[in-house]
Amino acid sequence: MAETSEIEVIGFSEGSCGPFPCDDTRTCELFACAPSENLVKAFEALKTELESRYPGITLKLTLLDDGVPEYVVKIIEEHHPLLPIVLINGTVTPVGRISLPLITEQLERLTR
Repeated sequence: MAETSEIEVIGFSEGSCGPFPCDDTRTCELFACAPSENLVKAFEALKTELESRYPGITLKLTLLDDGVPEYVVKIIEEHHPLLPIVLINGTVTPVGRISLPLITEQLERLTR
């Protein structure tokens, strides 16, 4: 993996962390946010996990509550991604939810 990577999660503060209900299986492998299904809580849990595994990583949460930045408008027009949107090093990833294993897999793939 590259020394420095940035993950940006884009969505609404009261939005869900993904399309699936939070249940006992925790396929997302995040436990600190369960069972809230809240994007902000899931982001914080993801941030804690990834920062402990990858020292050079930075995570950013972009909330759309007060407006949509122009670069996000362009991403939506071009890619039509589901919310939450996950960008790794500025690249839209086909994750569609906050999931530690899926994001880690994409991170490894994009930073080789």
